[in-house]
Amino acid sequence: MTELVVGIGARRDVTEDELAHLLDAALTGLDGTVRALATVAGKDGEPAIMAVAAARGWPIVSYPAGELATVAVPNPSAAVLGAFGTPSVAEAAALYGGRGELIVPKLTSPMAAVAVARHPSHDLRHHGDREATAGLVDLAVNVRAGARPAWLTARVQDSLGELESYPDGRVAREAIAARHGRDPGEVLLTAGAAEAFVLLARVLDPRGAVVVHPQFTEPEAALRAAGHKVERVVLRERDGFRLDPALIPATADLVMIGNPTNPTSVLHPSARVAELARAGRTLVVDEAFADTVPGESGSLSSRRDLPGLVVVRSLTKTWGLAGLRIGYVLADPRLIAELAEAQPLWPVSAPALAAAEACASPLAVATADEFATALADDREHLLKLLGTLDGVTVAGLPSSSFVLVKVTDGRTVRDRLRASGYAVRRGDTFPGLGPDWLRVAVRDRDTSTAFTAALARALAPAAGITSDDDEQPKGSR
Repeated sequence: MTELVVGIGARRDVTEDELAHLLDAALTGLDGTVRALATVAGKDGEPAIMAVAAARGWPIVSYPAGELATVAVPNPSAAVLGAFGTPSVAEAAALYGGRGELIVPKLTSPMAAVAVARHPSHDLRHHGDREATAGLVDLAVNVRAGARPAWLTARVQDSLGELESYPDGRVAREAIAARHGRDPGEVLLTAGAAEAFVLLARVLDPRGAVVVHPQFTEPEAALRAAGHKVERVVLRERDGFRLDPALIPATADLVMIGNPTNPTSVLHPSARVAELARAGRTLVVDEAFADTVPGESGSLSSRRDLPGLVVVRSLTKTWGLAGLRIGYVLADPRLIAELAEAQPLWPVSAPALAAAEACASPLAVATADEFATALADDREHLLKLLGTLDGVTVAGLPSSSFVLVKVTDGRTVRDRLRASGYAVRRGDTFPGLGPDWLRVAVRDRDTSTAFTAALARALAPAAGITSDDDEQPKGSR
């Protein structure tokens, strides 16, 4: 699907009618879906721009003038440069992100200008394991590397003797409930967190669904596959990709957000996320990486007082169980019952149930916290190494098992890393990010040291390497 971005520049006293006529002229005969109306920071709150965006159901995005000034535009204006700090607000805003093609150069009226760019749609079903091909050091997938504890491996192996019986999830559900101080009726076991998002999309019927990006793309993909319209709220790089609750429309009756967020590794304060909960709204918090944070600070998994709260958890990341597919949902019993009705019979296998029970034990909780503490040390080592490299910017304040970095010509850098034996996760399939963003998993210190040396070489001027974006498709984070 082709996505269009409409760039707009306007004087303060422009009327809604004038903007509407200009937009109609620019979009006549174009195929594609308008992804956003884009403008310069400070203009996104002006009444006429807000009115035309609301009337057409378009989200508004804005960028600092200094960032727009870096975008090459075909029709620069000295007057616009003097007034706004960028040579064309409309064209630069439409093109911002580096992957757009200007298909309607700016059209002007006495008080405004509009331009339209075509952007490739984000591949919401692209995940890290498409890049972690055999023979490469895997920094693209966020599953913890290293041996699982012997007690966990033994429990899964023992469950193989129970395969002649249909799986019964009651004991595992009770263990998960006890781990979070909840009733078993508030727990639904799922075949990984991804199934939870599909079930939510099937059961819920939102009139105003909002997904906060950049984040794991399966929640939006599931909503769209179920026929729901989705509005994106894109957190800003200049804000460290931190959540501002004021960005969420009051009309949203479904909000989905990750915490800590994949791919930014930002941990939003639990109180700030809790501000999003309100009567008449379902708040879905993806906590797949909550146990990568010491003490699980930021988690809302034990909160039973917040209206409409749904917490989705995964056991595949910290415990290295991606192939086993096990996760769960924590929510009000009425919603849990509806989600269970939408599940097929026996959705979780006996080995996965055994793992769920084992990973909910006090020993497992303590072990996960030890892993998280060691991870924080390894992450700090990686961040210090990245800080020595010119041309590398780390996003936000990383708090999980991965970091997000920005480099110049990210596609070429990623390909050079592959040629050096390292797979990293491309960032441009996440709404809100462009091709210069790369997600890097935190590994042991020796691996991080070797990787940053390879990254330093990849950043150096050199002949380009052919891109390889067509690895075999699977599904992971």
